[in-house]
Amino acid sequence: MKKQAIFRWGMIFCLAIASVYGQYYENVKPHAMVEKVTRLHFFYHDIPVGNNPTTVLIAHANITDNFFSPSPFGSLYAMNDPLTIGPDLTSTVIGNAQGMYLALSHDPAKFTAVFYADFAFTTGRFNGSSFSLFSRYPPTDYVPSPGTIREMAIVGGRGAFRMAKGFALLRATSSNATTGNASLEFNVTLYHY
Repeated sequence: MKKQAIFRWGMIFCLAIASVYGQYYENVKPHAMVEKVTRLHFFYHDIPVGNNPTTVLIAHANITDNFFSPSPFGSLYAMNDPLTIGPDLTSTVIGNAQGMYLALSHDPAKFTAVFYADFAFTTGRFNGSSFSLFSRYPPTDYVPSPGTIREMAIVGGRGAFRMAKGFALLRATSSNATTGNASLEFNVTLYHY
């Protein structure tokens, strides 16, 4: 009986020691981090047609491709869209938005989607930094009314925008319902450390 009790206490001791030395984390006291606010202004160009498209269809549901439903509902697109300083595609490129979006509208005259994109900057003060947008683009006419502003959520970032959160206000500067080409003005407010 005494040997069994010693064995049990020995096992408990070994298990206790293993948990102390086998930790995969470290308790660190947090240091005070100062939250910064950064406001960005740039233009985004989505070009699904032409010799050098920046957006391509990567998946399409067969059930939405019929006479009764000519919409792009359920279509998944990959994008690598340029970001520029000015509204023209020929203005200075400052980065790109890479990601995907899923078209959600049953109405072929409207566009709505869920977007995930990493907006990466390749020049200037924020070279090598990016923020992540993950949000729903609300229903909009393919040729939106001038001045219509849409809001999308910023959910993360890296580099200078580490742990970013915030929002992007978007306004279409040009849109072509036939080709799908669109340019959007972005006003972004980021809260980060």
